[in-house]
Amino acid sequence: MKTKLQISLAALALGLSSFVSAQNLLNVSYDVSREFYKDFNVAFAAHYKKTKGKDIKVDQSHAGSSAQARAVADGLEADVVTFNTTTDVQFLADKGVVAADWAKRFPNNASPTTSTMLFLVRNGNPKNIKDWDDLIKPGVQVVVVNPKTGGNGRMAYLAAWGYVRSKGGSDAEAADFVSKLYKNVPVLARGGRDATGVFLQRNIGDVLVTFESEVVSVDKEFGAGKVDAVHPSASIVAENPVAIVERTVNKKGTAAEAKAYLDFLYSPEGQEIAAKHNIRPRNEAVLKKYAAAFKPIKLFTVQDYFGSMSEAQKVHFNDGGKFDQLYTVR
Repeated sequence: MKTKLQISLAALALGLSSFVSAQNLLNVSYDVSREFYKDFNVAFAAHYKKTKGKDIKVDQSHAGSSAQARAVADGLEADVVTFNTTTDVQFLADKGVVAADWAKRFPNNASPTTSTMLFLVRNGNPKNIKDWDDLIKPGVQVVVVNPKTGGNGRMAYLAAWGYVRSKGGSDAEAADFVSKLYKNVPVLARGGRDATGVFLQRNIGDVLVTFESEVVSVDKEFGAGKVDAVHPSASIVAENPVAIVERTVNKKGTAAEAKAYLDFLYSPEGQEIAAKHNIRPRNEAVLKKYAAAFKPIKLFTVQDYFGSMSEAQKVHFNDGGKFDQLYTVR
């Protein structure tokens, strides 16, 4: 017959065993996805416990997408990366940190969700901003992310350029338009959340160009009614690519858990959580259910006007590229 001490020690050992067996993952992600992944991680942990019978905890890290990619390349031990531009994942693939064929490891080019760029203006839209053309008018200040440090900024730049092309304009006309737009940019933000802070906390600018999902985040953080969302006539499809960080999971033995985590992004439950955060789901049934949140808008892809994100990176955002030539406000 066991004594009370033996029972207590056995219970303690069982508790320690459960604690040790609980797995930890680190998701290194882009700036404005923090609220989405906060909710998603809770749902995933519950799903994992139900299906695997094991506890799992997911930690988050958020900053500008490109800054995050560099941090992972430099040694930050992410199990998974969830970015907002394919070039940041490809950067890690080129470094041998994620698989060379990462885009084929999951459906939809390893992009479970998409977004697009829209405008946030101050309540009542005092400058009457309706479309991209309004952003180059005299006296209009535009807040955007630096395309050198964040995918949010690259997508804003490409959306503006593509808008001109979508109307039949040439690359030369697009370059002229984008040059005028950046002359109206008083400060380049480091990442999407920094841009929101510049706009709402520092009260700089008349319009913030950002991801569609930021509407929900602003309402939650700053209160509903602070901003109005303006959907331009045309904008870009921004894919949100994901990948397992092979270097980390091979070291930690977390490959299966990392795959389960990213797989759950494609599940109906994961897609629904994305939709609730104004991130466009790939699942057609979920997209249809939330149709009211995703306004009709003419969408074009990176491939339509830039070949690929890698080509756009080389031409527009590498040192000495089009952005460096056009952005003269220092």
